[in-house]
Amino acid sequence: LYDYPGLFLERSEKGFDAKFSPFVRKSVPAAGRRGDRNEILTPAPYIARTKGRRTYPWRVFVLADRAADLPVCDLVWQLSRPLQLEDTGWIHPGQVAWDWWNDWNVFGVDFESGINTATYKYYIDFAQEFGLEYLIFDEGWSKSTTNVMEPAGSLDLEELIRYAGERGVGIILWTLWKPLDRNMGAILDLYRDWGVKGIKVDFMQRADQGMVNFYERVAREAAERHLLVDFHGAFKPSGLRRAWPNVVNYEGVKGMEHDKWSRDITPEHDLTIPFIRMVAGPMDFTPGAMDNATEQNFCPRNSRPMSQGTRCHQVAMYVLYDAPIQMLADNPSSYYREEECTRFISRIPTTFDQTQVLEAEVSDYLIMARRKGDTWYLGAMCDWTPRSFEISLDFLPEGSYRMEILQDGVNAGKRATDYKRTERTVQQGSRIGIRMAGGGGWAAILTPE
Repeated sequence: LYDYPGLFLERSEKGFDAKFSPFVRKSVPAAGRRGDRNEILTPAPYIARTKGRRTYPWRVFVLADRAADLPVCDLVWQLSRPLQLEDTGWIHPGQVAWDWWNDWNVFGVDFESGINTATYKYYIDFAQEFGLEYLIFDEGWSKSTTNVMEPAGSLDLEELIRYAGERGVGIILWTLWKPLDRNMGAILDLYRDWGVKGIKVDFMQRADQGMVNFYERVAREAAERHLLVDFHGAFKPSGLRRAWPNVVNYEGVKGMEHDKWSRDITPEHDLTIPFIRMVAGPMDFTPGAMDNATEQNFCPRNSRPMSQGTRCHQVAMYVLYDAPIQMLADNPSSYYREEECTRFISRIPTTFDQTQVLEAEVSDYLIMARRKGDTWYLGAMCDWTPRSFEISLDFLPEGSYRMEILQDGVNAGKRATDYKRTERTVQQGSRIGIRMAGGGGWAAILTPE
């Protein structure tokens, strides 16, 4: 998708109607407190201003004989423009500590938690302890949402970037798209000079031609300054990351943030998006909840959010969901308390060399094996129906492997945080039983002995 609006399909009596975002003639802030991000648009009676002779975007339907073929489809990548960068050695994927989902609500500390220097040093220490590559400073770090060139008065940002750098943790800064659009060069120059590693751009909420071109401009300008880009409030991936691989992730998905205010993020939802949204490319779902609930016990909470499904359901997402920068969404205090799970999650890479889907059915279950180097990672999730499988490890090379497993505990169907860690030795062709509670999960790391 290049210099052209996004395409949407709407259901009609005959099947589907194609709908394009119209060209935006004018936009003004909406009334009210959210006017910094919500707009009133004046559309034109056409969809694009463009050259008469040009290559137009691919529009792709993905058809598969088996559900298992969909999560590994790379048609969008294959049909996209080639790489535009000569040097990509500075682009590093990794895991990210994240502040917003857990509402800066750390505990067991001797300082008042919030958007302040002490809290962020705690996040940085946590990231260092578990080998996480990045920390995001989300909305609230800046003097205001429209002034993203000055830190909030409660933050010593220079000290925090220095402190993080000494500990091998890169800082990613959140920004609304509109101030970035108005002053992109100066803002990105400043972030580069501060030593920031990337930006999270939020609340675009449109897919017209002008917005599509904004994405391109952000990718290009950020790449010139060796900055990563995570698009939030975004439309789905549409090939940009092949041309500009510093675009490391997109939201464009109904992710785990909705657990803070709704019951929408069910295990069925979690088992649907790998077959639809993930076909287009990486998705910033933001997994990692340590407070897990059964269907009966779940309730939306803003400052102490929980997830639906078991603890191992969350752990398996780190294997199953594509996200070159992958969030750990819960707060460091909870991760310290659940150190065994956190150590396991922090060992799972965010990019892989090989992927094989072992079992799959849309909205019901997914089991996947992925390799990074000579280590294999297995993940499984299911809907609210308890499920059991027996899989063969015939994809393994010859030799013995140490297999570390996190699996639903015997009582996970009643208390979703219940899990068990086991180990065993396996070889090529070994058969493994997987039992998952309702809303359950299962994950394993296999290292050569």
